[in-house]
Parts: sequence; structure tokens; C-alpha cells
Amino acid sequence: MNPRDRLIVALDVPAAGAAHALVDRLAGHVGLFKIGSQVFTAAGPDLVREIVARGDKVFLDLKFHDIPNTVAKAAEGAVRLGVAMFNLHSLGGREMMEKTVGAVEKTAHEAGLEKPLILAVTVLTSLNDRDLSEMGFQQTTQELAAKLAAMAHKAGIGGVVASPQDIRSIRKACGHDFAIVTPGIRLSGGQVEKDDQKRIDTPRDAIAHGADYIVVGRPIRLAKDPVEAADRIVEEIALGLADRK
Repeated sequence: MNPRDRLIVALDVPAAGAAHALVDRLAGHVGLFKIGSQVFTAAGPDLVREIVARGDKVFLDLKFHDIPNTVAKAAEGAVRLGVAMFNLHSLGGREMMEKTVGAVEKTAHEAGLEKPLILAVTVLTSLNDRDLSEMGFQQTTQELAAKLAAMAHKAGIGGVVASPQDIRSIRKACGHDFAIVTPGIRLSGGQVEKDDQKRIDTPRDAIAHGADYIVVGRPIRLAKDPVEAADRIVEEIALGLADRK
């Protein structure tokens, strides 16, 4: 992939108009646009259709987590929207993930659409070891992320959403033909007001450590020049790819 194709910009904005404004500015400078629960709740599936119709790729970040049949049906809807990737929570279990994989393959085939990449959410980047302990988990974030990723891999899921600190353990558990999408990205020396991300890394280091894609929201969205910020991150991605060699 071109380094630009590895950059996903989070459209974490309150309404469709703001989302379209960002897409207009950043189209051609980034690989995908992430539509999460905030803007999806405000603008609905029409926003996804509109962005896809203009030729841009969408990562539908709704983190489906429910009984197997409900998640499988939601996934069928995501396929018909034409998204390039979407996610579900690995904590929904193996059966939920397997049923979703089957539903996606069947729906894509019948509709003549390209099958989207299915991603399993492991441990949110806003959580750390202390948070997991309070929730009753005995593992560290890295241990739990690797375990959930391995279960997703066995269920036929194509990749995971995981923090930069979890990349190496997931690679060890799942190999190199397993996509890792990494949020919690912050520019070196940059600060984000009221940041709720606890496990973060720079674009260059996340890619160098093995991330296939990185998700960037506030460092681009809140920049004085979002295009310049995106282009700078793409340059860091290229450096990270060179670091791997």
C-alpha cells in the first residue's frame, strides 16, 4: 500500500455538514474516513452512502456487540453500505464472530460487492492495567489483547483494532497476514486537551512496530491546517515503513 492508504481519519464530529467539510478538505490526502458512533447517531447511514458514492473508503466504527444473530444482521447492513471495513467487539465471543464472518461472505457474494475487512476490537486504548483489574480481569492489557486477537483470528476475522503497545504480542499470536488497525496516535511533542487516550504512540513508531493502519482524529481535526497535519503524518508513516527494513 501507498503510505497514504494506511492513514484513517476519524470523523468524530457532531453533524453531517462538519463531516463532509473534513472529507472535502482531506480527500486524496488520506486512505479512509472513520465514521463512529457520534456522527453516525447524528447523520445515520446516508452519510456513509454519500462518502462511499464519491469514491472514498469508509471504516464503519460502531463496535457491534450483541447476540450472534443481531451482530450478523448488522454486519449484513454494513456490507450493503459498501464500507471498506467495520468492527465488532471480540468480547462478544467466538460464535458471534464466526456467524458474522459467514453472513458477510454470503451477503457480499449475493450482492456482488467486495467483502469488507472485519476487525475485532480487543482492549480500548482508554483502558490500562488498573482499569482491567477493576473490571475483574487478571491479565494485563497486552495479555488480554493477544488472547482476544487469537480468538478472533481462529474465528475467521481479518484483523483487530489494538493499541500500539499490543502490536508485537498480537503479531506473535496471529502472524503477519492479520491486519492491525491502531488508534491512540499522537504526534511527537503534541498535546490534545482533555485527552482520554492512555496507551498512545507516534505514527512512525506505531507503523514501525507493525501496525497496518493508524487511526488519527484530534491531531488532524483540531490542527490549524488539517491537510498539512495529514501530509505530515503520511511522511511519518513512510519513515515507519522504512524503519521496519
